[in-house]
Amino acid sequence: MELITLAKAIEEAGKRDPSRGFTFLSEDGVPGFPGTENARETFFSFATIERRTASFGGALQSLGLKKGDRVALILPQNEDFVIAFLGAIRAGIIPAPIYPPLGLGQLHGYLENTRHIVAKSGARVLITSKQIKALLGTVQEGCPALEKLVAIDDVRDLQETLKPVEITLDDPCFIQFTSGSTSRPKGVVLTHRNLAANMKCIMFDGLRVNKQDVGVSWLPLFHDMGLIGFVLSPIMNDVPVVFLPPLTFLKRPATWLQAITRYKGTITYAPNFAFALCVKRIKGKDLDGIKLDTIRVAGCGAEPIRPENLENFAKVFGEQGFRSLALLPSYGMAESSLAVAFTELEEGMKTLSVDGERLWGEGEAFVVEATNEAAIPLVSCGPKFADHDMQIFAADDATSSSPLAERKVGEIRIQGPSVMAGYFEDTEKTKEAFAGDFLRTGDLGFLHEGRIYICGRSKEVIIVNGRNYYPQDIEWEASKIDGVRKGNVIAFGTRDAGSDKEKVIVAFEVTLNPGETLEIKGADLVAKVRTSVQQGLGLTIDDAVPVVAGALPKTSSGKLQRTKTRELYDQGELSDRKGKRDQDKLDLIKEAAKSQFSFLKLAVLGRGKDKK
Repeated sequence: MELITLAKAIEEAGKRDPSRGFTFLSEDGVPGFPGTENARETFFSFATIERRTASFGGALQSLGLKKGDRVALILPQNEDFVIAFLGAIRAGIIPAPIYPPLGLGQLHGYLENTRHIVAKSGARVLITSKQIKALLGTVQEGCPALEKLVAIDDVRDLQETLKPVEITLDDPCFIQFTSGSTSRPKGVVLTHRNLAANMKCIMFDGLRVNKQDVGVSWLPLFHDMGLIGFVLSPIMNDVPVVFLPPLTFLKRPATWLQAITRYKGTITYAPNFAFALCVKRIKGKDLDGIKLDTIRVAGCGAEPIRPENLENFAKVFGEQGFRSLALLPSYGMAESSLAVAFTELEEGMKTLSVDGERLWGEGEAFVVEATNEAAIPLVSCGPKFADHDMQIFAADDATSSSPLAERKVGEIRIQGPSVMAGYFEDTEKTKEAFAGDFLRTGDLGFLHEGRIYICGRSKEVIIVNGRNYYPQDIEWEASKIDGVRKGNVIAFGTRDAGSDKEKVIVAFEVTLNPGETLEIKGADLVAKVRTSVQQGLGLTIDDAVPVVAGALPKTSSGKLQRTKTRELYDQGELSDRKGKRDQDKLDLIKEAAKSQFSFLKLAVLGRGKDKK
């Protein structure tokens, strides 16, 4: 298969069958199901996308942007994001997607993160909605290179003609900022060649797409799994896709399955938590009319995979026609464009039971029977892709010269055409990211019969008395307690000043029923969490911290932030954290007022004649 640039692929898409393209659903749900009388669907054929992106690319050029310039995008509406992102690419302008504010709470943190990304990317223009634009004055004030804040409607109204630009496979395509779960977001520069190589692995080697395939996704488009997996790869390979707003799924998980039913979806993907959420929330009348027998790929990635969650999903929705063989656990990361490995198609989820004692104590995956009381089930994420390499190395192997034997735990490292050249204008971080010719993933795992199994993040491993413990295992034991919110537990290690001993801390959100208080219920759960971890792992934790729902910090893509949680704990601020709904409304008013004032000040005083 000949690799082509994404810009060329968008141009070629205009010649396709006009019945194929992208369908965008409104936040009111999926048409044809009860209670969705106001639901709307908007269809853009690939030919329409080609025309609109050409116009949008021309509009960006008319704003003074040229090939190689960066444009930041904060666009909550899927259809706006797709046209703006692809329009920038056609003009050779490098988009940097940023997640939109997810609610009224924690606005200060959102603006700080946005300032970091805009400044780091050197974006000259930021495009967003009118509502979000009103809050971003302080972002513009803190980013010297940012010349314009522009509402998407104003760009769309320009109706300019795209001036041809020569774009090669080795040109940067876009900057994907990492989620920031372990550090400040870093800008991963992906070339057209990186993306084309990875999309070939995804669509041909991994999914083996055909003309009957239809994708269904609720994944946010500012995140690589939603963007590359369900926008860029389908554009390149002529696969129709149906998009749900992410918040619609989170509020009503049944809409995901309803969309699959209505549009006969064959390919869909989600993080581990989404499968568990469906089992928990979709019951009774929500199952009316649901048919899942068309699904041939139900992929799972982006966070640690718990086999119980996928097994429960397959069992619960088997009555609706879901096949367990459709499950496709995957492993990926932004620095490798998106995908690193897929489990084998039509073979379902494969688990390997290993001795937990030897895994933690000796760094070796010793295979045991699933019935063994020391057994820990781990999920296979499949073999390496063609033309790529994936090996396990000791952490101190600075040149990646001595791969570890199978079933020896170490750092997963990868190389191949999908791997980034580096982080945007950050030679130091780029140098740290590589060991010889291999990219350091920062993930711990092992190979067994050529397949990769993930254990955890190397920076997050907790060492107690010479033994390694993975936070995910501690969190899983704590999550077994009724009253602890599933998927909302963070385990981490910390040290007191001057001490060499690592303390083990578990922070968890509490489900409070009417009339219950955090103080009383939390104290009861602390004892139960301690017991569960002790019995499950033989580990005594030093402190357990109950907090209200929504208090644990997360990234824009929903990943738990262990580093941030550790900082809050060390500063004595973790116990006082409020949930999102309880954030002080005064902070929002102050931020909004400050932002509006800054924007007004810029408009009146100016920062140069070109700045608006």
